[in-house]
Amino acid sequence: MAQIPLQINFRDMDASPAIEARIREKVAALDRFSSRIAGCRVTIEEKNRHQHKGKLYNVRIDISMPGPDVHVDHVGPQDHAHEDVYVAIRDAFSAATRQLEDHVRRMRGDVKTHEAPAHGKVIQLAPDHGFIRGSDGAEIYFHRNSVAEARFEDLEVGSDVRFVVAEKEGEKGPQASTVLAVGKHHVVG
Repeated sequence: MAQIPLQINFRDMDASPAIEARIREKVAALDRFSSRIAGCRVTIEEKNRHQHKGKLYNVRIDISMPGPDVHVDHVGPQDHAHEDVYVAIRDAFSAATRQLEDHVRRMRGDVKTHEAPAHGKVIQLAPDHGFIRGSDGAEIYFHRNSVAEARFEDLEVGSDVRFVVAEKEGEKGPQASTVLAVGKHHVVG
């Protein structure tokens, strides 16, 4: 377990060895989620609440690591819980842990990302199917049932379309599972 470089800042309040110790415990626990954390900056700010005698604590956590950094700016809820600095710290580190777990899953590729549909033009039409030339030059077959948000009959050679290529190729090569007409002449059926 490597020690994560840590910077602790206190704003509008006095520094506290007990609060620093709690933050160091919480930061050390982050190491179990990712060994690639390059640094952590924690800022604790005491805020006066309007029309109330108590003070709320805002905790900001910035975790530096490969890929996008993780940032948590945790402002306490409008109840009394975040009048306790330790509750504010706990809640902020809980949020940071969830974000860090999501970040690590994305970096490992465990989270699916959806690509935008490809773009192309209709280059050939038959009574029940057609072909699209994708922006990469590939020819993609599509069946009339693949056309969504418009009617197959409204497509023309030269129509701009967006399409999703099916995972399995059809008998005629790559096949679009979904075809969407785009542009100013798009007719929604």
